[in-house]
Amino acid sequence: MEAVEGIVIVGAGLAGLAAAVGLHRLGVRCLVLESSDTLRAAGFALSTWANAWRALDALGVGDTLRKQHVRLEALVSFSASSGSITSTLAIKESKKRGDDEVRCVRRNLLVEALAKELPQGTIRYSSKVVSMEDAGRFKLLHLADGSTLKAKVLIGCDGINSTVAKWLGLKEPTFSGRYAARGFAVFEEGHGFKPEFAQYFGRGYRAGLLPCDDNSMYWFFTWAAGANDEEWNKDVIKVKEFVLSKLKSEKVPQEVLQVIGRSELSSLASAHLRYRSPFNLLWGDISRGNVCVTGDAFHPMTPDLGQGGCSALEDGVVLAKCLGEALIGGREGGGEEDEGSRVEAALKKYADARRWRGFELVATGYVVGIVQQGGSWAARLLRDQVLAGALTKKYMSMADFDCGKL
Repeated sequence: MEAVEGIVIVGAGLAGLAAAVGLHRLGVRCLVLESSDTLRAAGFALSTWANAWRALDALGVGDTLRKQHVRLEALVSFSASSGSITSTLAIKESKKRGDDEVRCVRRNLLVEALAKELPQGTIRYSSKVVSMEDAGRFKLLHLADGSTLKAKVLIGCDGINSTVAKWLGLKEPTFSGRYAARGFAVFEEGHGFKPEFAQYFGRGYRAGLLPCDDNSMYWFFTWAAGANDEEWNKDVIKVKEFVLSKLKSEKVPQEVLQVIGRSELSSLASAHLRYRSPFNLLWGDISRGNVCVTGDAFHPMTPDLGQGGCSALEDGVVLAKCLGEALIGGREGGGEEDEGSRVEAALKKYADARRWRGFELVATGYVVGIVQQGGSWAARLLRDQVLAGALTKKYMSMADFDCGKL
């Protein structure tokens, strides 16, 4: 006989852990299935904007992470071809938006902080879901090790290649025609950079540099795909050489090159930038019955707004609130059929609450990415001389979201 669980979350990434912590804080038990044998810390670091900090505070881990990461004071954009500053935006408290808090958070510290909030045994490692099917009121999950598990509620947080999203009928993510490289450098003696998010816009690429703390720097580089990029972009040595050669060909400061040059190969990664059609988010099934998706399983997006991880945290808090209200509020009275109806309504409420937010982030990120990377002379002129300030402010406006408290 298959084991039966109440709420099963597939994936212990940011969205899955946020949902699990939110449910735990509301007194609702869940099981998290993670395909890896340990917590996943890939990605090295991520920019966390005001909306993410509101979510982290709701989950009870905000202050812990603040102590480990420096607060950024400005967004500064440079033209890589001229070396001049095209826009500067101070990051401070705004009367309109509230506190515009931005930090670059090390991903391993973030997932560890969330995981520590969960009871022992909540995360079951080496548990990869390979397929699923209906089994009456349950979903029957088939795992890679041959075992099966029944879930009353199933939450797919299993990333861009989500098995749960495929079951719901969401379309496969689309290749944007661009790649991204990321890296991390540690300076035991201190890096000496200002607490700023610096971006460099060049011919068909965008580079960024952010301090996490006094000793570590995170960098990224996105570019339009070339004819032969597919052949070499998985070789981190060649990726590093490519990034440095592009930046050296323009007027990028030597200290930026030193950060990339100092990055250990083990800290480098490159990937295709993919996204799900924003219209699929509007018209597709984010939830159906007792199943839903969150995070990259729901709204994979290009990284041009820095909102992928932030919105995943939002998803987790909103979903936990919706499920918590349905399950806690209905504990007295009502049978399993009534509970099933309440769960279905709760997941639909979550989907309705997140559908337009996902659409806006994916669509805006895609357009902003094209503008920021402008390859032609005219596109670069428009970007650097006309739209630079507007693009910088767009980061702040997209982070102007409050997922609320649990």
